[in-house]
Amino acid sequence: MSQNKHEEDLITEIAGGEFEREPVPASKLKGWKSFLGMYAGEHAAGTEFVIGPLFLTAGVSAFDLIIGLLIGNFLAVLSWRFLTAEIAVKNRLTLYYQLERICGKKLVIIYNLANGILFCFLAGAMITVSATAIGIPFDMEMPKLTDTMPNGATWVIIVLAIGAVISLVASKGYDTVSKAANWMSPVIVVAFIACGVVALYQLEVKSFADFWAIWGEGSEPFPGQIKYTFWHVVIWSWFANAAMHIGMSDLSVFRFAKNANAGWTSAAGMYVGHYMAWIAAALIYAVYVKSPEAQAFLANGEAPSVAPGPLAYNAIGVFGIIAVVLAGWTTANPTIYRAGLAFQAIMPKTSTFWVTIIAGSVATIAGLFPAFAMKLLEFVALYGFILAPIGAIIVFEHFFHKQAGIVKNYAEVANIKFNKSVLLAWAISFGLFYFISLQFDIFLSFVTLPAWLMCGGLFLIFSKMQQKSKI
Repeated sequence: MSQNKHEEDLITEIAGGEFEREPVPASKLKGWKSFLGMYAGEHAAGTEFVIGPLFLTAGVSAFDLIIGLLIGNFLAVLSWRFLTAEIAVKNRLTLYYQLERICGKKLVIIYNLANGILFCFLAGAMITVSATAIGIPFDMEMPKLTDTMPNGATWVIIVLAIGAVISLVASKGYDTVSKAANWMSPVIVVAFIACGVVALYQLEVKSFADFWAIWGEGSEPFPGQIKYTFWHVVIWSWFANAAMHIGMSDLSVFRFAKNANAGWTSAAGMYVGHYMAWIAAALIYAVYVKSPEAQAFLANGEAPSVAPGPLAYNAIGVFGIIAVVLAGWTTANPTIYRAGLAFQAIMPKTSTFWVTIIAGSVATIAGLFPAFAMKLLEFVALYGFILAPIGAIIVFEHFFHKQAGIVKNYAEVANIKFNKSVLLAWAISFGLFYFISLQFDIFLSFVTLPAWLMCGGLFLIFSKMQQKSKI
């Protein structure tokens, strides 16, 4: 056994096989194919069944949707490739350990708490998605687009049952979560394609002009929704996964990549999931909007339901019910697992099983309230806006620490547990642009990039001042 091999085996033993606090060794690096399947599967999931229809409720035009998504998703791919993957292969550390070295252990606890709670809310929305499918055989009343509270005992029972099962599976660990997702993902992709094809037939689409006419020049948004323009679609789709790319969460994924070109594989997720799947989901909703039930809602000044279960069932029958359940599952399951890991960083003495059960319980409670799913566009925008600026700390330090004259990984070097420069940079940028969004009624995704840039810039300035005072 060579010395290098011995060292790699020792690191594996110390890190439990996941290298949580060590750079990934060369022998464990993976080729681009490993990331291609993961991104295609993870981004063609439960959220897509909700987001596609919600675009339609926002009154988008054909050009705004089709071209806007094309551009916005490409910008997301560029972010993964030239920011996330670039930094990941240089340092080969998890997001959490990278932040700990910059921010200090105590400050990372605050980040983990916020991250874990937001993960739970997202998982709760996906439990809601699955519940709309399970409820079909029970003739359950579906939540309306404007609903916020549980609408009946049947809804509560189904959500609690789904949440319990998903939480138990997630608590079994990453291997179980990964295996479940691997066999479910191809089924879901096929279901999206089938839904889109059937919807085109139901809408009597016989040419590209007919397809374009489904959205046409756009329409007024449904009651309670805001009007989406071309720039809404571009910017929202770019930052739908802001926490993952410019927020650097996927450092934990790409640290296993052989080189930064693995970042291009994110295109599989963006154009299979966030392009094809969103449009397919919008098509099945377009079919429903033409139904007498939906027209009755609109005639009364109400927004029709956006319940993925009935929409998919109307398109492809029982297979649609199965697909929606699995789609909600494949998103909620790993999300609860990730939330559990975030909570475990706060409560290190608590077992993985119990922190995952806690996360699952929070997610299940959130799933009882349809608002998290029905307002998913707004929630995803808020999620990215809160977490993305933290990624700017890593990006700006990585690329500009020499020009700024600051010490890299200062918390580790100076042995401090709470780096005030990080907290001040985030709090000022978040507070200022959130106030601007509320005060001037600006779409939150529009201020995500300015907040991100400001946070990174302020971090360099505050770090320079802090470190100069210590000299």
